Amino acid sequence: MNGNGADIIEVKDLRKSYVQGEKKLEVLSGVTFSLRRGEIACLMGESGAGKTTLFNLLGLLDNPDQGNIVFNGRETSSLNANERAAFRNRSIGFLFQLSDFTALENVMMPGLISGQPREMLEEKAAMLLKRVGLESRGHHHPKELSGGEQQRVAMVRSLLNDPLIVLADEPTGNLDERNSDNFINLAFEMVRETGRTFFIATHSQRLAARCDRVFHLAGGKVGN
Repeated sequence: MNGNGADIIEVKDLRKSYVQGEKKLEVLSGVTFSLRRGEIACLMGESGAGKTTLFNLLGLLDNPDQGNIVFNGRETSSLNANERAAFRNRSIGFLFQLSDFTALENVMMPGLISGQPREMLEEKAAMLLKRVGLESRGHHHPKELSGGEQQRVAMVRSLLNDPLIVLADEPTGNLDERNSDNFINLAFEMVRETGRTFFIATHSQRLAARCDRVFHLAGGKVGN
């Protein structure tokens, strides 16, 4: 087991429902689990089980109906919208699709949002791109990059602000097997280097087999 054993994220009795017409659809019905500092864990579940809903809650992109998420001892349920946005930008990294900016600008984006000096960010972003072999691609736009290159840019962007946790929802879903393996090798190596916690939603048994722990979401609950 990797990580130092200390819990960095505690999820407590999360519940989330949506109204569809006259029906109430309960997606999460009391999700409780924790993630350790420095571990790579994955979440598996059938399509429609609620993986994306749970990731949106973990990323503070949506609010639970009930329950709480504690990041490194800090409860998030009492944060207002501005505090949530600031905390999210500073403490949570996301493996999202790239925006229609250059690779360098995409990597810089979390730092620009948090108001960090542009010159410092350019230097750090260029260093991160070099780390993943894309130093010559910094001024290329996503449409000029391969799928594997786009995921490498997204990976280093998620690490720019040295977050507590990186969330990745199906990061290899659009990659072929070779590019998928290359990306996962790189992602795991960088996460280990930086000591971040990495949480991945995936359908891939091959990817799950490489993680420190595997969680399963079914019936609105999470279990090992």
